[in-house]
Amino acid sequence: MNRTPPAPRRPGSPAARRRRRTGSLLGLAAWLCGIGFFLPVAWMVLTSFHSETDAATNPPSVGAGLSLHGYREFFGEGSGVSPWPPLINSLTASVVATLLVLLLAVPAAYALAIKPVRKWSDVLFFFLSTKMLPLVAGLLPIYLVAQNTGMLDSIWLLVLLYTSMNLPIAVWMMRSFLAEVPVEMLEAASIDGAGLTTTLTRIVAPVAMPGIAATALISFIFSWNELLFARVLTGIVAGTSPVFLTGLVTSQGLFLAKVCAAATVISLPVIVAGFAAQDKLVQGLSLGAVK
Repeated sequence: MNRTPPAPRRPGSPAARRRRRTGSLLGLAAWLCGIGFFLPVAWMVLTSFHSETDAATNPPSVGAGLSLHGYREFFGEGSGVSPWPPLINSLTASVVATLLVLLLAVPAAYALAIKPVRKWSDVLFFFLSTKMLPLVAGLLPIYLVAQNTGMLDSIWLLVLLYTSMNLPIAVWMMRSFLAEVPVEMLEAASIDGAGLTTTLTRIVAPVAMPGIAATALISFIFSWNELLFARVLTGIVAGTSPVFLTGLVTSQGLFLAKVCAAATVISLPVIVAGFAAQDKLVQGLSLGAVK
């Protein structure tokens, strides 16, 4: 028995109008959420260019005169305290930890995605389950180990901690990215006699570069923003930029212009890295989302 296919809905039908109305409302809600997230950042940047007097007014003065006083204070013009050592420490710990994470996560994810591994889902769940432990629960044992090994106030301790913290989520992400690599390419490389190192560097890495960039950026952001371990396990030598930022809140009061200037400068590396890799980040985060 032949059935007549349903007639296509005309653009002016009630269902089409409802879909357009729903799409418009969702778009408006997305814009409102985006503006809501952006407004505090914009306010922070604007306040950083005000004087302390204008920044402390209530209600805040939007049209106050602009000044670089907060930035000059942040870079130690009045106090003589330089922010460069904490910034360099953050950059060193974040970059080295990100490189180590990629160096370990890509082969592990390749084994889980390409090679036949029994119960690979259980392995991934084990990796992810390590993130379920609150960081503060492991703080005391880590502090005692670092104290007994002489690694307190060491940048390499932070590198080790940041690598172990970001490795589970990096393996989870990279596995989904590498699962999209065509098997035919790997088989052709194997027939040509390519080894594991050649396959990873010349075949897998170029194809999965968007996913690698997304994983590297997320690992860098997590490492750069980490505060708890850096606050407890470091001091003068290995203090990072978030620790330096918390030190601006003193018993003398909260100087909003200086704090906002410091927060703006400390946020710049993450923002620059995000803009530089935004095309690969979007490709990487959407890789494997649509079959």
